Amino acid sequence: MTRWLPLGGAFLVLFLGLGVAVARPPYAVDLAVAGLVQGWWRGTPGQVAQVVSDVFGPVVPAIFAIALAVGIVVCWRRGMRYQAGVALRVLAVLAATRLVSVVFKPLFVRDRPREYPEFSYPSGHVVSISSTGLAAALLCLWLAPKLTKWVVVFFSVATVLCAASRVILGVHWVSDTVGAVLGVLGVGFLTGWAVRLLPPQPVPSAPRSA
Repeated sequence: MTRWLPLGGAFLVLFLGLGVAVARPPYAVDLAVAGLVQGWWRGTPGQVAQVVSDVFGPVVPAIFAIALAVGIVVCWRRGMRYQAGVALRVLAVLAATRLVSVVFKPLFVRDRPREYPEFSYPSGHVVSISSTGLAAALLCLWLAPKLTKWVVVFFSVATVLCAASRVILGVHWVSDTVGAVLGVLGVGFLTGWAVRLLPPQPVPSAPRSA
């Protein structure tokens, strides 16, 4: 057993615990932030937030999944079985983490801050961008370790911006966005461990010619 299994389990428990807790009336921090940005979605901040929400929304994991699928086919046809196998396992992690919002929203049945379709916990947009970030980081850990730091920084910033945009638009509580990240990390670490992406292994070096 590695640290990834208990770490994933801990994040998942935190995600589920937060979901149960916020099923009650909103916490003070949720109400405070919602009150602070109340009505912003009708003005310029809302327009900017909508752009950010669209850019870092569900389209991101869809594009990344397509890119992974194409990469798998290309690598396989070129005899790069190792790279194809890594990409296939990363795709499995991406698919599992994307299900966090799909599966759990109907279970927690939390109302939005304002009238809006579907339930609130966890934020599907934040699940989308954070799941893509985790998948991209795993891909880099295995195939391009030097890029991992930059990928983590980029998607961390993107996740914060996406979360802020959803709160400014008045369609999510702050705790919805926190729960989304916890759920993705929990499911992602557990799935990554199950498909043997965690802990990461170095890329095998090419055999030397005699």
